[in-house]
Amino acid sequence: MTIVKQRSDAPPGFFEAEAAGLRWLAAAGGTRVARAVDVRAGRIELERIGEVPPTEEAAEAFGRSLARMHDAGAPAFGAPPEGWNGPLFIGRRQMPSARERTWGAFYARDRVLPFLPVALEAGGISSAGAVVVREACERIAAGDFDDGEPPARIHGDLWAGNVLWSEEGVTLIDPAAHGGHRETDLAMLALFGCPRLDAVVAGYDAVHPLRAGWRDRIPLHQLHPLAVHAAGHGPSYGRALEQAARAVLDLAVPGE
Repeated sequence: MTIVKQRSDAPPGFFEAEAAGLRWLAAAGGTRVARAVDVRAGRIELERIGEVPPTEEAAEAFGRSLARMHDAGAPAFGAPPEGWNGPLFIGRRQMPSARERTWGAFYARDRVLPFLPVALEAGGISSAGAVVVREACERIAAGDFDDGEPPARIHGDLWAGNVLWSEEGVTLIDPAAHGGHRETDLAMLALFGCPRLDAVVAGYDAVHPLRAGWRDRIPLHQLHPLAVHAAGHGPSYGRALEQAARAVLDLAVPGE
C-alpha cells in the first residue's frame, strides 16, 4: 500500500528534494526511512507505514540507528543529499545549501538568519527579539560553539510527527536532509516531544556518546526550527526563539 502527497503549487524540485533526502538517509544504513515509490513534479508516492505504540525497546533501537545514520557523514556542513543539485526545503520553506568546513558559519548564516526577516514581516517576532537572535548568531558564526565534529548526515526536520513507530521499528518521513551537527536532530526531538526520548538518547549514547554539556546546548540547536516556525506559525514561536537565543548568549565558550 502507498500514500500520495501532491501540491499543484509545489515549487520546482519540492518533492524531488524529499525523495533525494530519503534515498540519502536510507543509504546510511541507520534508521529506516519511508521508500519513495514514484516522484515527479508536484507529486510523490510513498510506501504507507502502519503505526504501532512506541516501546522502550523500539526507542532504544531508534537511538542506536540514528547514531549510525549520523555517522555516515556528509561532505560538508550544509551539503545537500548526494546526487541532488536542486533546492532544499524544510516544510514548505526553501532553505540554502552550503559547502562550509565549519558548523557555526553555516548554521547562523543558512539555518537561522534566512528566516528572521520573514518572521519580522509576519509579526512572528518583535524587533527587540530579532536583535537578540542576531547577537546569538554573531557568536555562533564566530565559531564559539564549533567543536571539531565532522558533518553528520542529519534528517534536518526531526520532530515527533516525522518519526513513525512501526512493527519494523521507527521509520522516518519528510526529511530536510543535509550535512549538519548531530545534536540538531536530537534538539528537534526534544523541542516537539518525541515519545520515550530518554530511551532514544540512551540508545544513541551507547553507539556514539554525546559530548559533555549537550543538554545545555539544546537551545542552540533549536534556533533553526524555532526560526522556521516563527516565520509562519505565530509570535509564540518568536518568543521561544528569543528565549533560546538568550540561552545561547549565556553559554560559555567550550574550553574556557
